[in-house]
Amino acid sequence: MDQILGYRRPNGTFGVRNHIAVIPSVFCANHTAKMVASQVQGAIAFPHPDGCGQHGKDLQQTINTLAGIGRNPNFGAVLVVGLGCERIHADSLAALIAESGKPVQYLNIQEMGGTLKAIEAGVKIVRDFAFQLSQQQREPFPISELILGLKCGGTDATSGIAANPALGLAVDKIVAQGGTAFLSELAELLGTEHIMERRSETPEVYQRIKQELSHCEDVLERMTKDYVRTSEQAALVTPGNFEGGVSSVSEKALGGIHKSGSSKFVGVLDYAEQPSKKGLFLMAAAGGDSDIATSLVAGGAQIIAFTTGRGTPTGFPGVPVLKITGNSNTYRNMEDDLDFNAGQVIDGTLTLEQAGEGIYQEILAIGSGKPTKAEVTGHDELFAIGRYECY
Repeated sequence: MDQILGYRRPNGTFGVRNHIAVIPSVFCANHTAKMVASQVQGAIAFPHPDGCGQHGKDLQQTINTLAGIGRNPNFGAVLVVGLGCERIHADSLAALIAESGKPVQYLNIQEMGGTLKAIEAGVKIVRDFAFQLSQQQREPFPISELILGLKCGGTDATSGIAANPALGLAVDKIVAQGGTAFLSELAELLGTEHIMERRSETPEVYQRIKQELSHCEDVLERMTKDYVRTSEQAALVTPGNFEGGVSSVSEKALGGIHKSGSSKFVGVLDYAEQPSKKGLFLMAAAGGDSDIATSLVAGGAQIIAFTTGRGTPTGFPGVPVLKITGNSNTYRNMEDDLDFNAGQVIDGTLTLEQAGEGIYQEILAIGSGKPTKAEVTGHDELFAIGRYECY
């Protein structure tokens, strides 16, 4: 069985990076969190527009997401920064994250006596965390402890022909060794129900998948009913998808599902939910690249594999995003942003199996410390908490 070199956490999970997360419990604490993180190497702030003025399931989804980011094993320690009067209390959020066993502290700006005093106290806490983490060394861990998030964006026709099938072969290899993978993007799986039925481990799993896809379709119907079907406001694929040769959302879905490989789906996870067992899951996340990627990371993914035919440079703070393209022209044009060229399958210089093995080896190398192109260039745009739809 293959291994990755990572950082062991107190709860037995492993991170492939060793960062400190500085998480504001509310948007009012964003500036303080960013200032604290900016003064300590390896610290990453997670500013967001939420944490107050939310209710019910929408509020709970934000809590679950922030707690999931803090529990992600790529972060060895966490500081939660609150204001003091928000709906998401800093101490409660810190307690949820501390269930992982990692070092966690919190502070409130109002209790500290304002922004400057809170920054000073926060920097001291995070510097102490950094010293503790600097003592850690990478150690081998099995593929069974890896969670891989699956994502696509900027799709063209080559994604379904080469990039997604090649990634699917790598996913099959990970799942066969007891590892875990998350497939998401509900809106871009419409039209794959017949495939999902064959690939569900049990009828109950398929019924849940069907329920989530039907709900997504209903929401999209309500959102677009007042727009002309041919307009950009109603179209379910982007202008770039059309230009790249993707004619409909169903065609995109039939190509996109290939990135999950051929394993059976063992369950369905809610947005930002962490799995209780191993295997391939559908994560019920819909929306854009950023809120879906955030759900994957909050669910525990240490690495995201991201296919793109048109090319996208985006990255996630603290979590490596492996960019794979099936278009050799795109790879040559955006080589500073893309990690693997599965377009060689179409060019005839690699077999699909060789491309799948190449992606798998990249995942092992990135997990053991090799930086992705997005990490090298500093891209971190993919953090954004999905809002629970309430219409």
